[in-house]
Amino acid sequence: MTSPSRFPLLAAGVFGLTGVALGAMGAHALAATLAERGMSHAWETGSRYHLFHALALFGAAIWLRGSAGRTRTHFRWATRCWVAGIILFSGSLYGLALGGPRWLGPVTPLGGVALMAGWVFVIAAAFRTEDA
Repeated sequence: MTSPSRFPLLAAGVFGLTGVALGAMGAHALAATLAERGMSHAWETGSRYHLFHALALFGAAIWLRGSAGRTRTHFRWATRCWVAGIILFSGSLYGLALGGPRWLGPVTPLGGVALMAGWVFVIAAAFRTEDA
């Protein structure tokens, strides 16, 4: 395995595993608590974005195996943004859903911005005409 793909592949595995586990917890073990708090939707949103971006990380890991130059740099930055975004966006929604501190509320949009920034890096990679 090439080293540029190691981090996104590891992140994809960790976030895929935790996304499925947290999604299942929200649907089963925490369902009554989340419904009582009116936070089922928040948990589901966090879980959905968590898993979608775990898949994006997996795709980036595959892409990084065959890329070079600036394309590789763009994808590396995309993976960093997605990791930060999953932690900030989904993590804050999970925390809020479980009654965490109110300061988590403003963290959620920061995570959303990080997720979007990752996609901006993918768009930038698409416009690379050379790998210099």
